[in-house]
Amino acid sequence: MDLYTSNALDCSIKTTRNYSTSFSLGVRVLGREFRPAVYAIYGFVRFADEIVDTFHNHDRRWLLNTFREQTYQAIELGLSTNPILHSFQWVVNKYAIDRDLIDAFLESMEMDLEKKAYTAKEYQKYIYGSAEVVGLMCLKVFCYGKEQEYQRLLPSARKLGEAFQKVNFLRDMKSDLYERGRVYFPEVDFDGFDDKVKKEIEKDIKADFDDALKGIRSLDKKARLGVYLAYRYYLELLGKISRHSSSSLIQSRIRVDDRVKLVLLIKCIIRNHLGWIK
Repeated sequence: MDLYTSNALDCSIKTTRNYSTSFSLGVRVLGREFRPAVYAIYGFVRFADEIVDTFHNHDRRWLLNTFREQTYQAIELGLSTNPILHSFQWVVNKYAIDRDLIDAFLESMEMDLEKKAYTAKEYQKYIYGSAEVVGLMCLKVFCYGKEQEYQRLLPSARKLGEAFQKVNFLRDMKSDLYERGRVYFPEVDFDGFDDKVKKEIEKDIKADFDDALKGIRSLDKKARLGVYLAYRYYLELLGKISRHSSSSLIQSRIRVDDRVKLVLLIKCIIRNHLGWIK
């Protein structure tokens, strides 16, 4: 790897560690050969998300359109002066990541510029683009050169991304409602979100997790630990959310304590080593 690309990847690593300690921990326990690419994917999606959710005093649509144009220019040229985009084009070109996945992701980011409420169809489209395709990009890395394996694991990878995003929706209901005026769950509004609705959503998420676990068990051992750790962390977060009322989710953001994360890490290392993935 040339010095410029290595330096660009360092920017993606720093971005990941600055924005998500949990995701960073998951990447650190992946096999070394997978880490740079996954950091680069996270850096790309993080910057796009920042544009639509943070830069409210600027023309976010123009910024996102510019980001999209620069992304495809970087992929075509195999180069960008933006280190985050240079890292991402390196991953896309090295691992033959489908352009359709990138398109779907950027379309979901564009939805965040205006959408405040979602129909069932829009909800599924948003989840696919904002979360499922990110998992599929990572799966491309894990299955490098093994297209049959990628296709076999694709349904489970989608379910895992779907479960993660739905948990995020529950966890972030306070900020989505009060700061952005959004409710992602279809046919649910501020007044209609009660304990009954919450339990139905949690039941749906648990089914997604169950489907995802089948694929996690089949991953290469070097990739499996990081994915399994993320799975167990989000499952723990869902469990904690389920113990809170619907009204409390609108008042506070539920978190998993660092001590619990450490215990989960140790358990996951042992179970991955022994093949006890459950």
